[in-house]
Amino acid sequence: MKSDIILCGVGGQGILSIATIIGEAAMNENLYIKQAEVHGMSQRGGDVQSNLRISSGPIYSDLIARGSADVIISMEPMEALRYLPYLSENGWVITSSNPFKNIPNYPEMDVIMGDLAKLPHVVTLDLEQLAKDGGVPRSGNVILLGAAQKALGIEYEKLENAIRRVFGRKGDAVVEANIKALAIGAQQAK
Repeated sequence: MKSDIILCGVGGQGILSIATIIGEAAMNENLYIKQAEVHGMSQRGGDVQSNLRISSGPIYSDLIARGSADVIISMEPMEALRYLPYLSENGWVITSSNPFKNIPNYPEMDVIMGDLAKLPHVVTLDLEQLAKDGGVPRSGNVILLGAAQKALGIEYEKLENAIRRVFGRKGDAVVEANIKALAIGAQQAK
């Protein structure tokens, strides 16, 4: 088993929480894991990106080479495009369709969605609406994780258990909201 994952978005969207959940699930499967993070100007709405490499065998680098990412999980559609050079030929992009317009020359959404539509394996979700409709307004990132579950190759139950461990100290309500969000995402990806 090998999975090279790029997680990306804008500061405050929960990218690093997704990385923590995936990492926790992988470690409990006794898999090898390497992670590298770039926080940039995350406190000011800047780029946040994480390389996450998971394997059943040893991993010697925490960075993902161009053309070798199996999955790009993006909380922001333009950020998904930024990392396309790293995506493998058969890789998946799972992204929010909701833009975070933090720059003055943000591209038109029809251009971004057109570029994403050219990819062979892409899932776009209106995370804001799904989170609102599902009653989990602060868990859009975990909805995205649920949608990416099959592409990640990690069993659903392993992610669910990781959510319990990662968010357990925040209380039952937070855990249950995130488990519900995971289920919403998984249902959307079917």
